[in-house]
Amino acid sequence: MNLPPLTQRFVLHFGEMGSRWGINRTVGQIYALLFVSAKPLNADEIADALAFSRSNVSMGLKELSSWNLVRLNHLPNDRREYFQAPEDVWAIFRTLAAERRKREIDPTLSMLRDALLEEPTEAEDVHAQARMKQMHDLIELGTSWLDDVQKMDSASLASLMKMGSQVQKLLQVKDRVKQAFKPGKPTKP
Repeated sequence: MNLPPLTQRFVLHFGEMGSRWGINRTVGQIYALLFVSAKPLNADEIADALAFSRSNVSMGLKELSSWNLVRLNHLPNDRREYFQAPEDVWAIFRTLAAERRKREIDPTLSMLRDALLEEPTEAEDVHAQARMKQMHDLIELGTSWLDDVQKMDSASLASLMKMGSQVQKLLQVKDRVKQAFKPGKPTKP
């Protein structure tokens, strides 16, 4: 690998983490290199920097493109294709969330919806369907929240993430206020 030490450590780490995220080492390293690169890179530059074959780089770029994690650029008077990771880390987060949803969550929701439409005839299936309903409701709630998050601008999203446990405190205050003004409960003077 022909990279500065800090960049090399980052690229190698991303490659190791790739398998835990469901991608292969090569794809993880290609993405890490594009992420930290100050300029768009073409496939030959990526292959040289990572000491990968040109075909491995091409397959990796194709996979990253299918996940919408790289942008294709063309430079004037150059026929080669150049690739770049989005600059905004929140855009990357949104893209990953949307792609994971499309590939993993939506098919599960579809299966659960179909299962909930069935009329179980055995006690075990009645119990199983009730559990599936709980899972369906949780996933629906999560995807609804994710839809709202996807619409937020990056600054608002960062603020939301920084709130952390403050959100829980806000919900506790809301519950106390709601309880205090419950119909039929006398209010304090």
